[in-house]
Amino acid sequence: MTHETSMKRAAAAHPKITLLMVLCGVVGLAASGAASAAPSVDDGPGFSIKYSPESLSTDAGVRALYSRIVRAAEEACPIPTGTRVITSRVRECRAQSVARVVHQINNPRLAALLEDNAKSS
Repeated sequence: MTHETSMKRAAAAHPKITLLMVLCGVVGLAASGAASAAPSVDDGPGFSIKYSPESLSTDAGVRALYSRIVRAAEEACPIPTGTRVITSRVRECRAQSVARVVHQINNPRLAALLEDNAKSS
């Protein structure tokens, strides 16, 4: 069984990153099997994270999903054009995006990883 979590975008996507996310989604679907019956949690337009609940039974699977969530949040909350500085607004947008998706997935191991990463930031 596969789940999909969505959230609102903060800005328009870059085509290469979007293509990469689509490719990762296709690979993830192929690996997880029953993707056609994927239920979703939808907050409106934004990014989607597809995952297999079985992958959350291992530390490696939890870390891999968390990394995908962080990358998606980075795309949804990009650094302003013409700068390389991550503003506090962008940092907060990313943190809230990751926290929202982790909350929607509702997995204790994933929540613990979020908490650990928040403490080290």
